[in-house]
Amino acid sequence: MKDEFLDIVEETNISYGKINSYKDLLVWQKGMELVKHIYSITSLMPEDEKFGLTSQIRRSAVSVPSNIAEGWGVAVTGRYIHHLKISFGSLCEVETQLTLIENLNYLPKESLSESKSSLQETSKMLRSLIASLERKRNY
Repeated sequence: MKDEFLDIVEETNISYGKINSYKDLLVWQKGMELVKHIYSITSLMPEDEKFGLTSQIRRSAVSVPSNIAEGWGVAVTGRYIHHLKISFGSLCEVETQLTLIENLNYLPKESLSESKSSLQETSKMLRSLIASLERKRNY
């Protein structure tokens, strides 16, 4: 079962080389970059948002690579796809929270651009991985 799972994942990784761990997945690496961006910008947020929006967007961002890793650990394609979809949902949360930060004028648009770009790139890769895994599983 684990070998079939690895075969499917290796075929869908947008990378070169063998995948030995979730850490080898580019989408996990991009998710980790997103977390760094979010932590960086939220350090500039108003102090009174420390336990509100700052905490929420950080938890949402951390959920992205965490669910990719958790799904990998399960090593069953259907459950892995489920965790990837949870990860995608967390990306949608981060996008919403970035919009709130912008709309509430907590941070200037320019300071959010890197995070938004990272989010879009991660989102595209995650959607592609989910679609590819679903196609492979249905064959």
